[in-house]
Amino acid sequence: MRIASFNINGIKARLPRLLEWLEETRPTVACLQEIKTMDEGFPADAFEKIGYSAIWHGQKSFNGVAILADGVAPVEKQRGLGIDGPKEGEGEQARYLEAEVNGVRICNLYLPNGNPHPGPKFDYKLAWMERLRARMAELWVQEIPTVVLGDFNVIPEDKDVWSVRAMANDALMQPESRDAYLRMLGDGWTDAIDTLNPRGGVWTYWDYQAGAWQRDHGFRIDHLLLSPELADRMQAAGVDKEYRGREKASDHTPVWVELAE
Repeated sequence: MRIASFNINGIKARLPRLLEWLEETRPTVACLQEIKTMDEGFPADAFEKIGYSAIWHGQKSFNGVAILADGVAPVEKQRGLGIDGPKEGEGEQARYLEAEVNGVRICNLYLPNGNPHPGPKFDYKLAWMERLRARMAELWVQEIPTVVLGDFNVIPEDKDVWSVRAMANDALMQPESRDAYLRMLGDGWTDAIDTLNPRGGVWTYWDYQAGAWQRDHGFRIDHLLLSPELADRMQAAGVDKEYRGREKASDHTPVWVELAE
């Protein structure tokens, strides 16, 4: 069972690349972030044509998450974490979607970026992470086989970035962001990519600017966290790096974990 995450950075703009990746790698479950479309604009028909059923949580122009499953319909369990955005009266942003697929709980997230730091957006990021951790604790107590995955917008350690100095002032690398992420791991969750690549140097994101892709100036912010029930089943985990180099690619590339049935 392969479970993957892909920040697609606009599902309409990247649909050909997304369909290409799905057909070439055929993940059992594919979680998407930054779909950047209202619910009614989601291209569900395109996925159905290649055998994937989908649920999604959209938002106009920003954010948005979706869960696709091969040959089976995802059963939605929760939409959102019940936390309002940083602007007064804004309401909740489309950043979290949870479903059941083949006996596994899939928690797909697009965690707030937090820039500029300091400020209300960074405070929102930290509050959102605390709410996420609380939801993870609820699933932990129920002993549900769970993977929490997506774009966390956190660079966990210095080994996860091409240049510590270049990112030192970014919200992705602030001590508070890192501490919040490490608290999740301290609760007993397993970072799949880090576990199998303990020396680091694995990137999941390369900016469009300054030739970042061509110079391999990237960092790791897309993560897959496994509950103990799934950590015991992990067989492999990796990054589909080549898809970042294709025409009109997302600035992220897919990450995945392979689980024994």
